Amino acid sequence: MFIDTHAHVNFSAFKYDADEVIRRSLDNEIWMILVGTEYKTSKRALDYANKYERGVFATVGLHPIHLQSISAKGEDYEFQSRAEDFNYEVYERLAKSNKAAAIGEIGLDYYHIDKTQNAAAVKERQKEIFIEQFKLARELDLPVIIHCRQAHDDMLAMLKALKKQYRDILSKDKPWGVMHCYSGDEDLAWQYFNLGLIISFTGLITFSVLWDDLIRRVPLEKIMIETDCPYMTPEPYRGQRNEPILVKYVAERIAEIKNLSIEKVADITTKNAREFFGI
Repeated sequence: MFIDTHAHVNFSAFKYDADEVIRRSLDNEIWMILVGTEYKTSKRALDYANKYERGVFATVGLHPIHLQSISAKGEDYEFQSRAEDFNYEVYERLAKSNKAAAIGEIGLDYYHIDKTQNAAAVKERQKEIFIEQFKLARELDLPVIIHCRQAHDDMLAMLKALKKQYRDILSKDKPWGVMHCYSGDEDLAWQYFNLGLIISFTGLITFSVLWDDLIRRVPLEKIMIETDCPYMTPEPYRGQRNEPILVKYVAERIAEIKNLSIEKVADITTKNAREFFGI
């Protein structure tokens, strides 16, 4: 069994076949966490999760790129975001659902800041909303899924301050956050580990060797696996739409790098995900 800890089957890329994609994964013993990035996709994640008795969970959160209206384009994505104001009470109601397993995806994204806007003001706004959502997570005792792109210095500074502020609440034994789609180096990873977080890897590791040494040295107990579908499609399906069933290729690559059996990687990463999300 595998758990895809970060999937966006609640996105428009799956508008016409989301249930088919979900059932295909469940039939192959692959569970999933459907991750929200704004009110609309957070609610849709919960709607899908509530349709299935087991194996499908949701998170709710406002992604930093949805704090402003931008056009974004990358190797495997293109979208137009509309600005949304964070409403604490609205997200609180969503997050109180039995199928809500985390607050996320939240964080900082300096890569997509519109060059026509005041960058300093945008960054401060992102930090402010991240802290508001972190407070919501602490109020509901939920973990956080963190997105961070070209902003690790500011993210570390914020997390250190929050860890100190909530030192009496945050468990010393259980991770309270995950750096999703991890793409940093080993030194950065240990800084996050020391704050009580874990990291997760996507299909990125199947077509780049940049993280092989990191994966080889990092304890498996500090790793989760994800697709970030419909993006980050792993080899040998790169160029096609990603989906949760392909998370096994991320696990296979980790097993290959660490010279472990796929069964061991499946067992430990599944255990990590169950404990992290409380599922």
